Amino acid sequence: MEAGKIYTIKLNSGEEVITKVVEITRDNLIITDPVSIAPGQQGMQMIPSMFTAEPRGKVTLNTNAIAFYANTDDNIKDKYIEATTGIKIPDKKIILG
Repeated sequence: MEAGKIYTIKLNSGEEVITKVVEITRDNLIITDPVSIAPGQQGMQMIPSMFTAEPRGKVTLNTNAIAFYANTDDNIKDKYIEATTGIKIPDKKIILG
């Protein structure tokens, strides 16, 4: 795991979280913009993991709460960036000419 990258983290509670890791300490991850994955009417949706916290604040996640983690799929990562920043990532197209 590296600081500055976006990861999918499965917590011991079973919750799946997508977040950007800002800093890694011995016992904790400092993360920003954590979103949980939940089923919705149009399929899986991203919802805020914490509704009453400072929206752009840093959050401390104890590493004992993590069951496992993985790199987030590029398509999901693009949707996460759009949801948390408002920046739409353009489709990757090959220009021929």
